[in-house]
Amino acid sequence: MLNVAIFLPLLTGFTVLALPRSRANLVRQVALAGGILTLIVAIILWVGFDPKGDALQWRTTVPWIPAIGASYDVAVTGLSLALIVLTAVLLTVVMLFVLPQRDRPHAHAFLFMLLATGLIGVFTAQDLLLFYLFFEVGLVPMYFIIGIWGGERRWYAALKFFLYTRAGSLAMLLGFLGLYLAMEPHSFSLPAIIAAKPLAQSPPLASSLVFFALLIGFGVKLPIVPLHNWLPDAHVEAPTEGSVVLAGLQLKMGGYGLIAVLLPALPDTVARFGWLLVALALLSLLYGALAALAQSDMKRLVAYTSVNHMAYVILGMAVAAMTGSITARQLALDGAAVQMVSHGLLTGGMFLMVGMLQHRTGTREIDRFGGLIGRAPAFAGLFGLLAFGSLGLPGLSGFIAEFQVIGATLQLSVWVAAITVLGLILATAVYLRLMGVLMGGATPEADKIAPLTPYEILPAGAVAVLSLLIGIFPAALIAIFVGAIRLGGP
Repeated sequence: MLNVAIFLPLLTGFTVLALPRSRANLVRQVALAGGILTLIVAIILWVGFDPKGDALQWRTTVPWIPAIGASYDVAVTGLSLALIVLTAVLLTVVMLFVLPQRDRPHAHAFLFMLLATGLIGVFTAQDLLLFYLFFEVGLVPMYFIIGIWGGERRWYAALKFFLYTRAGSLAMLLGFLGLYLAMEPHSFSLPAIIAAKPLAQSPPLASSLVFFALLIGFGVKLPIVPLHNWLPDAHVEAPTEGSVVLAGLQLKMGGYGLIAVLLPALPDTVARFGWLLVALALLSLLYGALAALAQSDMKRLVAYTSVNHMAYVILGMAVAAMTGSITARQLALDGAAVQMVSHGLLTGGMFLMVGMLQHRTGTREIDRFGGLIGRAPAFAGLFGLLAFGSLGLPGLSGFIAEFQVIGATLQLSVWVAAITVLGLILATAVYLRLMGVLMGGATPEADKIAPLTPYEILPAGAVAVLSLLIGIFPAALIAIFVGAIRLGGP
């Protein structure tokens, strides 16, 4: 069943390419069906997952390149399961959102389906060489999505995205090779590396080099300051559906790598550099919020909030590595994991809402909008719900994630927790400013806002409802992370 989840989107993509060029409607419908079927398979995996069972479930292991100790090895942990379901949800959301569009539907659908296969592969790969292969498959399609369907500076943004992420991928590969060469016999098996911790007894320089290689590789995708520079341009120029996937899913590749690969493979080294990670997390928290406050373009503003929100992931990882309390460690990792899911839903939804405004009015300037709560109540309701969730309002998923990370941080350092709360306050100011488009008198742009279509209400409503459900019933999500935390334990 796991292999079906990985390759069903790719099979859908090839099916789409085989359809006649004149059947744009059919192409979009097949792509949507592929997304829905992938979601159904992901739900089956969720239902069949036992949080108290083996750390690795639904596992398939087949020799791939035996001469170098590489295999096709995929399995599900609690963390990867949550991200698989998130991938399937946002893939379906995107395919529903673009259903009325007719611009190059074959290539468009194929690239998103190929990207989905890469993402699910990354979240399930238990072989580092296979992880790298899926990582690349999950990145390259976005270069073409931005370059073909993006804005005026799309090729500049696409090239910048590709160069940054390619450099990060190569750094990550070097880190993988360091772990591989430290194993005896040489192996790319992630479970074997986690169990052996081959660099634990090596000179500090060797483990440090591998640590920084992996930190750069995953940090580019998270992204952390100062490796974030590609993100605003990529988001601004990407089409709406591209921004949804970029923020909602591709950034999670970096977070997943930090928690599922770097932390369990090098726990002592992560602890040794823990305060550096804390400093990077706090810098990203504050910088992301302050940079967002300075923006007038709503899409660029939401892009910078990703730097702020994803900093909770690296902070959670750092706290988990440094604390001596098992309870604090679990709380930190739970919070980081929930934050990845929450950010995917809420920020993906925010990009949908900003895209709807741009498609109707041709602008994303905050100051050009006002009074939408009276002119477009359905839009205002969804926009407000997603914005409140993003700023951490209790009852929504953002609060659950940030509360856990801050609670765990408080057990490590009161001062670090205080600075984290400051970052949260600044992020609240960002979203209050963004919600200014709903208040005040109506502007000329507000008069252009046509009622939302079902293709817009359903996807945006779905992510908002899921965020609300996580906020009200967080235990349903948190319970599955027990296996992931066990796998990540030193």
